[in-house]
Amino acid sequence: MSEMRVVGVRVELPANQPILLLRETSGDRYLPIWIGSVEATAIALEQQGVKPARPLTHDLLKDVITGLGRRLEQVRITDLQEGTFYAELVFDGGVKVSARPSDSVALALRIGVPIHADESVLAEAGLVIPDEQEDEVEKFREFLDSISPEDFRGAQP
Repeated sequence: MSEMRVVGVRVELPANQPILLLRETSGDRYLPIWIGSVEATAIALEQQGVKPARPLTHDLLKDVITGLGRRLEQVRITDLQEGTFYAELVFDGGVKVSARPSDSVALALRIGVPIHADESVLAEAGLVIPDEQEDEVEKFREFLDSISPEDFRGAQP
């Protein structure tokens, strides 16, 4: 298992599909995961320190976990099957609950627990970005600093 950190989310064009980008904390691999716009917004809001007037689903889940006296210890991205990533929430007492990586990361950011990825997932989907592409990563970070949660909302009918 490798510990990962959240680089951020961005919208991939022309498909207008949000991507969550993780990076190994002690390595050079990045892990891009396509996610839904609701989860992208939840991750972006938390990274930007924006507190909504009413709790979002991930805030509610955090409160439920705490209210039940449990402790989330870590999030693990465990598998990749036919283009779909799988994750699990690891609680105190060894309890594991299957979850989507996007929801898991949104919750991990709110609670402040580590995010890990199985070596098999990184071997299959991890990307090493050569030095000449580091500028692209820096541009990505600048992009993240300039986005707002409204950028993830779909077109209004």
